[in-house]
Amino acid sequence: MINKRKRKRDPYTEVYALGQHICMSTHKARRIIDQIRGRSYEETLMILELMPYRACYPIFKLIYSAAANASHNMGFNEANLIISKAEVNEGATVKKLKPQARGRGYLIKRATCHITIVVKDTSLYEEYNICLKNPRWIKKMKSTDMRFHDMYRK
Repeated sequence: MINKRKRKRDPYTEVYALGQHICMSTHKARRIIDQIRGRSYEETLMILELMPYRACYPIFKLIYSAAANASHNMGFNEANLIISKAEVNEGATVKKLKPQARGRGYLIKRATCHITIVVKDTSLYEEYNICLKNPRWIKKMKSTDMRFHDMYRK
């Protein structure tokens, strides 16, 4: 029997906000979620304010709520937050009957979705500090080294 070590996530670095039964299609919400995943908190708010989609407003409120949870419950600084995980799942379908001619009913299906936003505090990354203290480790792992690239900063 092989003993596999599971990597435990530190519960003190992640804060989430969950929005359930939001009346919109999952495809429309995923179109926006894919744009903001992995970005910083301030950059995400600017992107969502300028996007012309109706689904931006509930996502904006969820990100704002996740940041408020992080600052109030954990004492994190909002300037150091990044959106580490954002996912959209299907919710229950609301079914309504619209009256039609000759006493018939036409079924209207309204899609709902559940949106989860997880924010992380970047000031708590110990891996980045280890890289700076041991430069030989960077030379060994240069091909798999993942660094955050900000395309707006020069």
